[in-house]
Amino acid sequence: MIELAYPLKKVWAAIPKALVSLGWNVELIDDIAHRVEAKTKTSLMAWGSVFLIDVVPIDKNTTRVSVVAETAVTTVTALADYGRTRQRIELFFQELQKQLS
Repeated sequence: MIELAYPLKKVWAAIPKALVSLGWNVELIDDIAHRVEAKTKTSLMAWGSVFLIDVVPIDKNTTRVSVVAETAVTTVTALADYGRTRQRIELFFQELQKQLS
């Protein structure tokens, strides 16, 4: 979860751009609840993750972005994918910051 010194409208517009820039698939956009569901791509070295992004205005110029992600793994694949979901969340926040600047 991060708080950004930008109004909700600007942050909300930047989120799909960040996801597209990362090459992730936007599965659902709820403009009323300010919620996005996205999916990362699966590769030989990593399983795909499902991201749930919630955006909430704190005040006129501050917005909170919460990200929850989960990756379906088994005991065998957990060893190869260890820490990847956290890295993807950090990558998303970095790209969102880039889209906002």
